[in-house]
Amino acid sequence: MFISNAYAADALATPGLINFVPYIGIFVLFWFILIRPQMKQAKEHRLMLAALQKGDEVATSGGIVGRIVKITDAYISLEVATEVIINVQKPTVQTKLEKGTIKSI
Repeated sequence: MFISNAYAADALATPGLINFVPYIGIFVLFWFILIRPQMKQAKEHRLMLAALQKGDEVATSGGIVGRIVKITDAYISLEVATEVIINVQKPTVQTKLEKGTIKSI
């Protein structure tokens, strides 16, 4: 016989927590690199939306820049030009701008 028989190796018997250490490490890595910063940014956005008031200048996620005329729970009325008022959903406000930004544009 020129070809020898090949036998399967015995299964490694290491039960317990040691098998899950790499998975736990990957989860912790994802938590600190992806999940935690995203949760922090979402919290800052919620606080910014809660602090908005009439007269603030904002930019929406669609690129519309305007001054807040009226605020409700779900919608914001923006004055984008003289006597031109549009209504946008409150979560679409992306950034609160400094006073005078609209005049400098």
